[in-house]
Amino acid sequence: MPRGPVPDIRTHVPGLVLRELTLEDADAYYALLDRNREHLSRLGNYREESGATPAWVREHLSEDPGLSHRYGIRLNGELIGRVDLIAVAPPRYGTGYWLCESHVGAGHATAACAALYVYAARELGATDIFAGVTHGNAKSVALLERLGFDPVAEFEDYTRFRLSLVQ
Repeated sequence: MPRGPVPDIRTHVPGLVLRELTLEDADAYYALLDRNREHLSRLGNYREESGATPAWVREHLSEDPGLSHRYGIRLNGELIGRVDLIAVAPPRYGTGYWLCESHVGAGHATAACAALYVYAARELGATDIFAGVTHGNAKSVALLERLGFDPVAEFEDYTRFRLSLVQ
């Protein structure tokens, strides 16, 4: 059974909003991926996205996300990145995020993730958020640390982090 519309999520940054990524966003999302191929693949992450074709994007955005949520990060209406909640074992979720290289360092990813995780706790009853960060991705580690994540496991290629949403 398809779910209803997913609400936009506002952040504390003026003009920075999370809006569900849908098939209607295919052209804008492809253009964003195309401009960021090297940036996305620098650490070995986002292999599918860094090799995306317009057909792959349309197919990807046509797929029902089920209990997961995929959001475009928009600044003053412009699509500048993506953040997901991945329903691995609700109320525990995984997360993934990336930002257009030209917007890195302005706090937009931190604000977007923070807003999404508050939404996840309040609206979805999420208790934990997990993230995997490829070794060498210091900016992503710093983002997670700012949000209160703790490292919980080391693997060959990445570190797993956890944020408890239960007080």
